[in-house]
Order: sequence, then C-alpha cells, then structure tokens
Amino acid sequence: MEACALSRCLLLPRSVPFAKCLPSPSPSLLCFLRHGSFSSSKFSNPSRVLSPAPCASLSSSSSGDLALLFEVEGVIADIYRFGNREAFNVAFQKLGLDCANWPEPVYADLMRRSGGDEENMLTLFFNRIGWPTSLPTNEKDSFVKSVLREKKKALEDHVSSSNIPLRPGVESFIDDALKEGIHMVMVTTYGRNGEKTARALVEKLGQDRVSKIKIVGKKEVEESFYGQLILGKGFSSSLDEQLLKEAQKAASKEKQRIAEEVASILKLSVDISTTPSEGFEMVLATLRAGAELAGLPVQNCVLLSGSQTGVLAAERVAMPCVVIRNSLTARAEFRSAKIVIDGFGGADLTISKLLSKIWSSK
Repeated sequence: MEACALSRCLLLPRSVPFAKCLPSPSPSLLCFLRHGSFSSSKFSNPSRVLSPAPCASLSSSSSGDLALLFEVEGVIADIYRFGNREAFNVAFQKLGLDCANWPEPVYADLMRRSGGDEENMLTLFFNRIGWPTSLPTNEKDSFVKSVLREKKKALEDHVSSSNIPLRPGVESFIDDALKEGIHMVMVTTYGRNGEKTARALVEKLGQDRVSKIKIVGKKEVEESFYGQLILGKGFSSSLDEQLLKEAQKAASKEKQRIAEEVASILKLSVDISTTPSEGFEMVLATLRAGAELAGLPVQNCVLLSGSQTGVLAAERVAMPCVVIRNSLTARAEFRSAKIVIDGFGGADLTISKLLSKIWSSK
C-alpha cells in the first residue's frame, strides 16, 4: 500500500474509496477515515460515531447531532482590548523600562500598524522612542522576546486575578445552545497567550456552564487519534503493525504538505498575525480532537473563530466556520468563513440564526 493513498484518505474522507486504501483496518479507523472522527471510550460514543445518521444533510439533523467549537481568546473575551495592553505595561515596569508605557491611543496605533503582531509592535515602538542605551544592536531580538515573556506572565496573572469582561451576549448564547442540546467544546491549544490564559478565561463562564462544556487542550489533542497520527505521539495497540508503518509514512508526508501549503497561504494573508509559534498541525489536530470529543464528524461541527489561523484550519478540514470579530480582527477579511459577525445576541449571532444560516445551507 502506498503511503500517499492513506494520505489521500485522510485528506478527502468523503470522496476517496477508503476500503481500497487499507488492508482490513479496524472499525474505529474506518470511522475516522469516513467521518473525520474516531470512536473511543474516552472521546466519543461509538454507536453514535459509527452510525450513518450524522453523515446525512445537516439541515435534517437534530441539535443533538451538532457541536460548536469555540476559540477562547477574542471570542468569549476580547482579551486584545481588555488585558493585553495592561500586561505590556506591567512587563515594561518589571524590566525597568520607565520610558515605556502604552495608553490606549498608542496601543491602538501599534496594533493597526503591525497587524497585531506583538514582536512588530515592540519593534515599531522602540524604533520610535529609542532602544535602551545599554542594549547592543545585535541583542534587539532577544530583548523583544524577553519583553514578550514578561508580558505573557503578567497576562496570566491579570486574567486569573482581575475581572476581564466576557463578550456581551456570550453567556446567553452558550445557555441557548445547551438548551438545544448542542455539544459545546472550548479549544485552548493555539491562542496567542497560551493554554493557561485560555483556561482561565473559560473559568469565567461559571462552574455550572463549565461542567457542561468539553475543553480541548494540548493533552486532549495528543491523546486523540488524529493527534497521535499527525503529531507522532504513538498509536493505539489496536492498529496492526503494517497499518502503523504505513500511517507513519503518510503522516510524515502530510506534515510536509501542510507546512508547504500553509506557508503559501500565509504569504497572502499578511493583514493579520496567524500565531506561527503554535504550528498549523496543532490547530488541525485540535479541530479534529474537538470533533472526536463531541462524538461527531467534523462536518457536523462549527468553529466559532476570531483568528485567521482558525479559519484556515477549519477550511482545511471542511468544518464550517463563523468569525466573531474582535478588536484585533475588526478590519480583517475572512473569505472562507460562512458568517462574519461582530458579536453575540440581538442583531448579531444567535442560536436561531446559526441554525438557519449554517445548517440549512447544507
């Protein structure tokens, strides 16, 4: 069996005759290849995932066959407006940079000029006011990284201890979704400010809501089937040796192809930072793991995103995507998103609008 054949099955699960690609694969792998989700006692209900019902048109599905995957930063809380600027100022103080302070107009101007790239923000700012006199020219990059490390620590403390507001209407939106029986999943792996900050923001939803929501972090991604395949964290013992070898070959080719494709895409999408530090493979694996955790194929999930990275990844795995704009992405374009909207509730996004605009279009 050629490795590329398995790769094609993984990339195009609905259009490739998967039965011809694998030598007697396990039922759970067949499920993954056909539906983009993997049956396991930890991640899903096998009877639901293996059933052909979820593959039907989404317009005829019940709410219980749907899942919403939420990015956290920028979607449930506009951390770029509330928190980021304050964290930078704390970092400046800790590093003894008394001349550095970002009031809102300065922060907004730097965000606009840099497209939200924080390294560029710092470079633009110190180019304007002057770099520390004791700093050698060849150490500017390391200086910028040290500021960003302090800023990340300050933001984690700020999110945990202060009252960063949730986005207006997001709590009611989540409540309405839960009442409809829609599966709710928060993805915390690929935010700009790390998983600790993202999980702290999720906790602000309140214990009652959090108890009804699944959270996909790095650990959950690595334990998912797709995460094991693409990230190389090991395979289930249920896979036979031949399949394991071929899957590893396909995974290697897939990782190279993803890197080349994303590099090409990002050259055209320079209006907004795409969090290159996390890696596009992890984003793809996160969306797949979210579908696994919900026990549904990716086509029955919707990503609520506030980032170009999320939108590109959703398009890549054929997951419908709704963009919730935030202060960082207010002027960005998201051509592949099903809906681009400014917030939750009222004239913006509601569960009824989501169901009518997303599912009925399938």
